[in-house]
Amino acid sequence: MLVLRKQVASVIISLGALRCFAQSDSHRAEIDKYLQPYLQSKNFSGAVLVSNDGKEVFKKAYGFANRENRVRNTAETRFHIASVSMQFTAAAVLRLVDSGSIKLDDRVGTLVAGIEGAEQITVRDLLMQRSGLPDINGFPHYAEVLQHHQTPSSLVAKIEGKPLLFEPGSKYLHEEHSAYNLLALIVEKKTGMPFAAAVEQLVFRPAGLSQSGLDDDSLPATPQIANGYEPEGTDGLKTAQAIHWSAKTGNGSAYTTVNDAVRWVDALFSGYFLSTASRGLVLDTSTRVGYGWFRGQNKRLGDTAYYMNGRAPGFSSFVLYLPDPRLTVIVLSNIYSSATTTMGYDLAALSLGRQYQSLHCRKITPAVLKRYIGAFQFGSDFYPANATVNLALRGDALVMLWPSGETSVLIPLGNDRFVDRSYWTEVQIERDASEKPQALIYDQFRGRVIH
Repeated sequence: MLVLRKQVASVIISLGALRCFAQSDSHRAEIDKYLQPYLQSKNFSGAVLVSNDGKEVFKKAYGFANRENRVRNTAETRFHIASVSMQFTAAAVLRLVDSGSIKLDDRVGTLVAGIEGAEQITVRDLLMQRSGLPDINGFPHYAEVLQHHQTPSSLVAKIEGKPLLFEPGSKYLHEEHSAYNLLALIVEKKTGMPFAAAVEQLVFRPAGLSQSGLDDDSLPATPQIANGYEPEGTDGLKTAQAIHWSAKTGNGSAYTTVNDAVRWVDALFSGYFLSTASRGLVLDTSTRVGYGWFRGQNKRLGDTAYYMNGRAPGFSSFVLYLPDPRLTVIVLSNIYSSATTTMGYDLAALSLGRQYQSLHCRKITPAVLKRYIGAFQFGSDFYPANATVNLALRGDALVMLWPSGETSVLIPLGNDRFVDRSYWTEVQIERDASEKPQALIYDQFRGRVIH
């Protein structure tokens, strides 16, 4: 998934070098003020919670859980959290490791048959997304998979007989959704229960997460469950395409509230939920990815950071934990936009008294936007490799046309500066001396104009 590395705003606000955790009205007002442009531009609707040392610094819900019926989001609204779900799958497996039911170095072939390379891949490789398994989310027919009820067995069957992408345990290539489908199946085999029931028993109930669960397509529609929406144009929204969440079993089918999410972080990192050895695996930063988390030193925040973001039709989520100040930031949204990642990092920076950036969207007329129309060729390191991306006008909006047929709407931020509304990635135009577009900068990638 794509995340914004460079923040997209025109005004830099510095709160000084001192950490600021005071639960004062002014501090809460500063957080609320920061969030308003995201809400008003319809790039965020959901709930936010910031806590320090186990105490709430800020908690507030925004927008609508159901826009059609004007049902508002609350701190008790349940949001689908996409890839953040991996944390619960990993925790369920580690609980089985703690009980002696599974060993991290068990070979997959002793647990599940039919997987290519199963005699090489270990449970540890799956947990650390270093298995080399082909990824179901990248299959040409994946959209069709999402339109039908699935089980861990049916999902794993879709990769049976397919060759490995690399030597198991050798590297992290990308998010391995199929690895976590396989972990869900292993949990079912070891517990003798459906995956949702097993995680309820192994994780949610012991951690006190009474408002969380796994959506196996039996979740009833209630006002407490947020509907999902997706961007339309530069400032509109529409109902997201419905999917069977069971098709994301193990890697993206969980739902939770901000209250439960902060309880989860406290339970996992406080030391009582897992054994000392298993907790040490989660905390280990010798590899960037593992056990449902990204881990490592964050220069901007001046601390080791544990974080995860998720994005699936209609929803986006972000969880961040900094151990030194015990700062937790939770951002859950029922809009399909990765703005939640930018928001979460900025809220952490704000709370630490470090620099953050406000969002300022601009209106640009179609006549001016015509200056940006063109085709741009990217290199082999781009996603997708060697892609030609076109900028075009669709109504009064500038859009990026991807080779896959996907369209990304660009929100103007300033002269020659935009943000991709779906992926919340910075986009810039470089011009030559005659003011003609010369290159398109997407995140850290540069595509040269070809016509």
